[in-house]
Amino acid sequence: MKIRVKFYANLGSYLPEGSTDDPNGNEADLEFDDGTTIGDVFESLFVPTEVCHLVLVNGFFIAPSEREAQVLVEGDHLAVWPPVAGG
Repeated sequence: MKIRVKFYANLGSYLPEGSTDDPNGNEADLEFDDGTTIGDVFESLFVPTEVCHLVLVNGFFIAPSEREAQVLVEGDHLAVWPPVAGG
């Protein structure tokens, strides 16, 4: 199945080389097996879960406790932001 993965800020570096199709290099349509969860996506792309602060699927917030069980389906949009600091 194909899902749209959007990794913001420095997380874009976890997307496979050559997979992005936008000027910022933070979005890609990627293929995953049916039944893939958010946690599976992070694992397959070697993204440490501790750097995945805000996670949305199709614009809906997914709590950390739900990410391992949240199954993605064809056409989903997974958006991830790292922790933000500043003043």
